[in-house]
Amino acid sequence: MLKEKKRQIIDKLADDLSGSTIVIATGYQGVTAREMTELRRTLADTGVNYHVIKNTLACLAAQRAGKEKLANIIDGPTALAFGYDDVGQVAKVINRYVKSTGLAMQIKGGLLGERVLSADEVIVLANLPSRNELISQLIAEMQAPVRRLHNVLSSPLVGLYNVLQARIQDFTE
Repeated sequence: MLKEKKRQIIDKLADDLSGSTIVIATGYQGVTAREMTELRRTLADTGVNYHVIKNTLACLAAQRAGKEKLANIIDGPTALAFGYDDVGQVAKVINRYVKSTGLAMQIKGGLLGERVLSADEVIVLANLPSRNELISQLIAEMQAPVRRLHNVLSSPLVGLYNVLQARIQDFTE
């Protein structure tokens, strides 16, 4: 590659690394070009960039972006998925796609902020509920004590109401 072309690639990767919240490294050996294109489209639909890159260029871009720990998960032929919003969504889409298509692709690891994730940790992240599901579960848990208090306070009134209704029925019969 020409030096100028390499600089442009490094600059683009450094920008992607700086703006991303999670980076997931995958091996792509055994994946056909058609399957790779389908995976890229699937990831692009969720706002994820997926690039096959040279390891040396990725390491240089990581140093420039201040994410030197990326070098820990780059080994052999590697493609990187850059997620910008929901960190779990990137892992979910990759994991779901690999399982549904039976690709020979493996997840090598990830970089979440400054923390290096192993392949198993990325899969655990993929199996977590989505952010919206977690928020709704949290809200339900926060409402539970109020609901229980309401039931406790209203049960004597319900009991009194039932007794009064029974008495009324006794008088009307």
